Amino acid sequence: MDDRRTVKLSKYLAKHLRHQPERIGLTLDAGGWVEIDALMTAAAAHGFRFTRAELDHVVAANDKKRYAVEGTRIRASQGHTVDVDLGLPPATPPPYLYHGTVTRALDAIRAEGLRPMSRHDVHLSADRETATRVGSRRGRPVVLAVDAAVMHRDGHVFRVSANGVWLTEAVPARYLRFTEAR
Repeated sequence: MDDRRTVKLSKYLAKHLRHQPERIGLTLDAGGWVEIDALMTAAAAHGFRFTRAELDHVVAANDKKRYAVEGTRIRASQGHTVDVDLGLPPATPPPYLYHGTVTRALDAIRAEGLRPMSRHDVHLSADRETATRVGSRRGRPVVLAVDAAVMHRDGHVFRVSANGVWLTEAVPARYLRFTEAR
């Protein structure tokens, strides 16, 4: 499977497993799962055909492990804008987590902290390198360090997705350290 096809299928999955399942007639269960056969049938009915081998390749090759397969079902690991409960238990975070952003967002972040925006949770990385890559998608990155240990001690709940993304409802500005990525 060539790289362009892999990217195209991955974006298609993200759109329909995270944001707009109804666009192709899918209904995700409460945990965000859908039967793979139903996904493939719905996609084909809307002019986007792919094989199970292509799907398996995208799931396995995705460097961010965006998708999880369990038996005959698939779901996005996190990042939903549709209402799902991923069923992730609370977890104790490492002392610091990181968030990649861009300079133009800093004034709002300083005033309001990190908010989930259209997603269910704020996404945090366990390392600066990942946060730098995330911030780079929209311009020159700025990496914010989150004092996760103090947040956790203060009662904020953290969860970690199957692909290692840390999730929390919001990060008040007082827990942030602002540093520019190198």
